[in-house]
Amino acid sequence: MAKTSSGPLDGIRIVEFAGIGPGPFCGMMLADHGAEVIRIDRASGSRGGSQPVTSKDVLARGRKSIAIDLKTAEGVALARKLAASADGIIEGFRPGVMERLGLGPEELLKDNPKLVYGRMTGWGQTGPYAPYAGHDINYIALAGALAHFGRAGGKPTPPINMVGDFGGGGMMLAFGMVNALLSVARGGEGQVIDCAMTDGTAVLMSMMHGMKNVGVWSEELGVNMLDTGAHFYDTYETADGKFVSIGSIEPQFYAELRRLAGLEEDKAFDAQHDRSQWGALKDKLTALFKTKTRAEWDALMEHTDVCYAPVLTMSEAAAHPHNVARGTFVEVAGDLQPAPAPRYSGTATAVPAPAPMPGNDSDTVLAALGLSPDECSALRAAGTIA
Repeated sequence: MAKTSSGPLDGIRIVEFAGIGPGPFCGMMLADHGAEVIRIDRASGSRGGSQPVTSKDVLARGRKSIAIDLKTAEGVALARKLAASADGIIEGFRPGVMERLGLGPEELLKDNPKLVYGRMTGWGQTGPYAPYAGHDINYIALAGALAHFGRAGGKPTPPINMVGDFGGGGMMLAFGMVNALLSVARGGEGQVIDCAMTDGTAVLMSMMHGMKNVGVWSEELGVNMLDTGAHFYDTYETADGKFVSIGSIEPQFYAELRRLAGLEEDKAFDAQHDRSQWGALKDKLTALFKTKTRAEWDALMEHTDVCYAPVLTMSEAAAHPHNVARGTFVEVAGDLQPAPAPRYSGTATAVPAPAPMPGNDSDTVLAALGLSPDECSALRAAGTIA
């Protein structure tokens, strides 16, 4: 099948109100797959948070940017005009902020009944926690996920901010946006998506809830098969201070681990699923993996069915032959970053453009809305756009 370029969301316009973390990640996902994403930046140039505004910001790639002062009536009117031309919007403010600006769902859906209004928050639009501040660590804690990240005898350890912000947040909102856009394409009306990181994180824990329901998942930290409790599903340090990962769950993969590691004759490893033996077997594997460097273990176990991979840093991952062969990372304006994913048989996603600086495309965006150069100049002179 011949591939067409730009992505399957070509022709979809999304307006993104600038923020940090999960909202921009949702915008990046949609832009990566062909949507035209126009970000409304603050006229001050700030996007909130501690990250500097830079063209190297991967989460902000592939956008157009217009900088609007939303504290002015003129700025709000411009934002409404832009939203009226869009298929969807993304906003990540606390509940009530968009309403106070005059940009809430009631106003924007009145202007554009087909609009998909995506709302990204940590706690959700409703509930006792809804009005209050929080971050990924808090959301995954309340959702019942953080309690299960860590080793036995240790304390819960957040897996950076991947679970709440990105898995349960931005990616869940992107999924919801596409669902609602499909509904509109089939004749439905626009609607509001209340995407809460607590809800999304809880959904990500579905498998663990299922395992707990049938009695094979303990709520004790670090004692289960998938949370570093098992000797055959863990990371191990090598002779050169690096690490490898082992995931030999199924019996045929466990047998291959034993064969390649020289453990076939050690009968203690016959008791793969005897939890009372996991600690002792892990001690043996810990000592064994320290006898070779990571490169030596790679040479022995890569390209086998052990379920093995070296534990790579971001820089190492970009250079690994498998990732190079698949084009998992791309260069954007001289910087390596993850390529758009997933891939399609009939539509090729383009290499993303670097993140625009705030206001980079103000005139272009406004011209597309029908404003003249003189009108744009007047708005700039008044400080409405920057």
